[in-house]
Amino acid sequence: MTPLLTIAELRSTVRETPVPARIFAQATEVLRRESANGKPYYELKLRDSSDTLLLRAWNDTPAFHSCEKLAQGTPIEISGEFQVNGQFGLEGRRWTLRALDDEETEALFSSTQGTSSASLDYVNVQIESLSDPRLKALSQAFLREFGPRFSRASAARAHHHARRGGLLDHTAQMMRSAEAICSTYPSLNRDLLLVGTLFHDTGKLWETCPPERGFEIPRELRGELLGHITIGIELINSLWRSLPLEEWKELSPSSETVRLHLLHLIAAHHGQLEFGSPVEPKTPEAIALNAIDNLDAKLEMLFQAATSQPEVAPGILDRIRPLNINPVVPLPKFELP
Repeated sequence: MTPLLTIAELRSTVRETPVPARIFAQATEVLRRESANGKPYYELKLRDSSDTLLLRAWNDTPAFHSCEKLAQGTPIEISGEFQVNGQFGLEGRRWTLRALDDEETEALFSSTQGTSSASLDYVNVQIESLSDPRLKALSQAFLREFGPRFSRASAARAHHHARRGGLLDHTAQMMRSAEAICSTYPSLNRDLLLVGTLFHDTGKLWETCPPERGFEIPRELRGELLGHITIGIELINSLWRSLPLEEWKELSPSSETVRLHLLHLIAAHHGQLEFGSPVEPKTPEAIALNAIDNLDAKLEMLFQAATSQPEVAPGILDRIRPLNINPVVPLPKFELP
């Protein structure tokens, strides 16, 4: 039977030789276009929990007539042969499509490729381990109220963790790095850095968040007008006001000092004014958070390129625009013969 793959698995598997495969995905765009010689064709943009894929249906294929009747947002199966074309990248050949039934649709939208239960479990364990009761209560209040939205949000529209559940995976990986850095630099405030990591991109719940049953990332007025840093600051302040602060008025450092330091981490996490931060990092935890965020984003792009970018020369991959480099295939780990 033809294997059922995610789009990401398809990219990592297929090269120049055609490979038969099936994918379940959502048709997020169905656009009728004309070629240079005036012949109509369709561009079909597909998205699942792992990646996106653009297919073209030419007017002399069965897929063209299927696209004529296809509504945007429909969950579908694509079945055909796939190969990498040096000019166009991953392409489908002799592919057909059909709408998914209810059971298949449910399987598609409940996929854990992005919204990994392991990532959410790790985040919860880290929050439970916090010593500062104010930061712990704030984090628990966030997860109680916004957990489902947090679990499906994307970390970006493109480039890194740009998928349903990508923000959760990005956050969990950053928390792992934060733990390692706190072990190396024990003077860092572990509680503050972990909670800053949790909240650093929470504004993206209103900037890059797919709907409950969908993978496409719509634009929201709140995200467009304010941006995720401003929204994240607003979110922390809103949740903070709901905490029983009177119970902690004797704690040191004071609750107000803790709140301001946490807000600084959110405001400064892009690192530089020209990158969108309203203030540059001014504390050890803020500098660490910016470095962890930058590291995880860049490594994600490089790891993704190693499995999906075509080679432009032996061992040299196609350009990654955000990094402005042609990445080189990583050196394999040494293994004894």
